Amino acid sequence: MAKKFNIIGSCDGNVHYMVNIDDRLRRIQDLVDQGAYFAINRGRQYGKTTTLNQLKKCLQADYLVASLDFQFLTQEDFRTEYSFSAAFANRFVRAVKEQVRSDLTETLNRCAKEKSCGLAVLFEYLSEFCRNVTRPVILMIDEVDSASNNQVFVDFLALLRGYYLHRMEEPIFRSVILAGVYDIKRLKQKIRVEGEHKTNSPWNIAADFDVDMDLSISGIRGMLAEYNMDYHLEMDLDEMSELLYAYTSGYPFLVSRICKLLDEKIAGSDEFPGRSRAWTKKGFLAAEKILLVEKNTLFESLIHKLEVYPELRSMMYSLLFEGARITYNPYHMVIDIASMFGFVKNMEGAMVIANRIFEVLLYNWFLSEEEVNSRIFSEGAMDKNQFLQDGFLNMDLVLQKFMIHWGELYGGEDDKFLEDNGRKLFLLYLKPIINGVGNYYIEARTRDGGRTDVIVDYRGRQYIIELKIWRGNAYNERGEQQLADYLDAYHAKKGYLISFNFNKNKVAGAREIAVGDKRILEVVV
Repeated sequence: MAKKFNIIGSCDGNVHYMVNIDDRLRRIQDLVDQGAYFAINRGRQYGKTTTLNQLKKCLQADYLVASLDFQFLTQEDFRTEYSFSAAFANRFVRAVKEQVRSDLTETLNRCAKEKSCGLAVLFEYLSEFCRNVTRPVILMIDEVDSASNNQVFVDFLALLRGYYLHRMEEPIFRSVILAGVYDIKRLKQKIRVEGEHKTNSPWNIAADFDVDMDLSISGIRGMLAEYNMDYHLEMDLDEMSELLYAYTSGYPFLVSRICKLLDEKIAGSDEFPGRSRAWTKKGFLAAEKILLVEKNTLFESLIHKLEVYPELRSMMYSLLFEGARITYNPYHMVIDIASMFGFVKNMEGAMVIANRIFEVLLYNWFLSEEEVNSRIFSEGAMDKNQFLQDGFLNMDLVLQKFMIHWGELYGGEDDKFLEDNGRKLFLLYLKPIINGVGNYYIEARTRDGGRTDVIVDYRGRQYIIELKIWRGNAYNERGEQQLADYLDAYHAKKGYLISFNFNKNKVAGAREIAVGDKRILEVVV
C-alpha cells in the first residue's frame, strides 16, 4: 500500500511519509538516561504524540515504558482522589501488561477495580511495582493538560514529586515525561489556601526541555526524497524543502498539510495534471492558497484563543499592523500565552509571528472583521478587473489607484489615524484584488515601526512592495537603496514603494526612479 501524508493523530513510518526525527529522539533519550523529570509543551498538532510513540520504541530495550494518555480519563475520573486513583491504575496496568508478569500488577488491578484506594495508597502500589520489576520504569503521560484546573491532579503531582525526589529510598519511576499544549506550571489551579505550597512543589524539579521540535530543511528534504523516489519524479528537492520551511518554519502539521494537498488535491487538477507539475513552486503556492481558506482544527484553535484572550488579540494586532517591536519576556503573561499556543517565537530577543502561514491567517482574520464596512476594501473590489493585463497584475496601476482612493477617502482624517492604519488600509485594498488567484505575506526581516515589505505572488510572478512612513529625504533615499538591494534577493528588476507622508506641505503623486540597475515606482500618499 502506498504511503500517505498524515495530519490526523500519530504518524507511523510504515504507512506515512515522515521526517526522520532520530536526532530529536537521541536528545530526549539523553534526558531519560539522566533520570530527568521534564515536560514537552508545544502548540496543537506539533508532533508531540508521534515523538512519544517513537521514543517509546527507542526506550523499550532498556526500560519498561508506561505510556498513558489522559484523553482517556473523564471528568468523573478527576472528581475525587479515589476515582482518579482507580482510573490511573487501570490505564497504568493496560500500558504495562504486555511487558510484565500478571502477578506484578495484582495490587494495581485491585485498586482499579475496587475504587477504594486514595493517592497515598496508589503510590505505595506504584512503588511496589517499580521495586519488583527487573527494568527501570519510565512514566510518559500525553495530553497531561486534560487535567487542568483540578485539585486532585495537583495532589497527584505533589506525590509524584515527593516519590521522585526520594526514589533511591522508595523506588518509583526512573524518569517522568509530561506532554501537552499547556505548561502545567501556568495552569490556573483551584488550590486550597492551606495547600498553597503545592502550587510550585510539583514542578520545580522539572529539567529544562530545549529540544527543537521544528522540522528542519534537511529533514523535510529527506521525506520528500522518499516520496520522489516512490513516484519516479524529478522534483527539485532543494527548492521544495526550502519553500516548505520558509512558509511553515518547520511546524509539523503545516508541512504535512501542504504536502497532503499537493499530493491529493493539486496533482491531477486541471492546472497541474501530473505529480511532476504539482511539486513545483507554482503548485506549492496553489496548495498554500487552499490551506489558508480551509477550516481545520489547528486554525480553529488559534482563532478561538484570540476570541477568549483579548490581551493576546491586542498584542497580535500590534505586531501585525503597527509594526510593534515587543521584547521577548517569558515571565510576561500574554507573551507566555502567545508562545505556549504557538503564535509567536523568539527571534533575537524580539517576538515575531511563528511562521508565514500563521501570519497571513491572522492578517486575513483581522482584515475580514473590517471588510464589510471598509470603504477602501469596496474600492479594491470594484477596481479589481482593471488591473489584469495578459493574465498578470498591473501593479503600477494598483498603486496609482490606491493613491487616488487614499486622498479621496482619508484626506480629512488626522495623522495619528492614518499612521496607525496605513498598512491595514493598503492590505484591505489589495486583498480583493488578488483574492482567489494570488497570495501575499509580510517579510518579517524588514518589518518594524517604519517599514514593512509585502510580497505578492500572482500567477507565479512576484511583486515586492515596501510600505514606509516618510521621515525626511535622507531616510527616504536610504529606503530606496534598501529596496533595490532587497530586490536582488528575489532576482527582481522592479520594486514598489508606498510612502505615507504626513507633512502638511507634502506633494502626493507617483514617480519611477532608477537605483542602479533597478526600477522603483514610488507612490507618495
